[in-house]
Amino acid sequence: MSDDLELILEETRDSMKKALNHLESELVKIRAGKASPQMLEGLMVDYYGSPTVLNQVGNVSVMDARTLTIQPWEKNMLQPIERAIINANLGVTPQNDGNIIRLFMPPLTEERRKEFVKRAYGEGEQSRVAIRSIRREAIEQIKKLQKDGLSEDEAKDAEKEIQDITDKNIVLVDKHLAQKEKDIMSV
Repeated sequence: MSDDLELILEETRDSMKKALNHLESELVKIRAGKASPQMLEGLMVDYYGSPTVLNQVGNVSVMDARTLTIQPWEKNMLQPIERAIINANLGVTPQNDGNIIRLFMPPLTEERRKEFVKRAYGEGEQSRVAIRSIRREAIEQIKKLQKDGLSEDEAKDAEKEIQDITDKNIVLVDKHLAQKEKDIMSV
């Protein structure tokens, strides 16, 4: 197989892996009834005028199965952290006692669980679309190589391999979604 084809296949694998990693990071943010510091990952806080990631302005820890605590490094960061949590629309209300912020995760109702499952499947669909888009781009690159002299057999083999990679990644997306649905729906 030519170096160009190997490069296309490698780029395709890497891009699809990134799409899968993105799905995993998004699914972690959808809560499944128990407190997890990852829910606040990527939450931006206004730190003296510049947006800063929450874990750089305070310590996030799990107090118990349904409570997160945020201990800011500086006391005057309590208000901006509280504001960032409210604006993030996480479905929890921060409790500020003047020293730390507590987030109590309310028990999930059946309706709320179904909303979270729906959100998870929405993320999964975005990943599937991204993976299919990566497949389409790779096949277009192979067709360009075929116009430049690549044999038809090699092109067909490469397209089949790209389809196999795509199918494997779609199955992984489905497995992640099934696991997340199981986590969310279990009481």
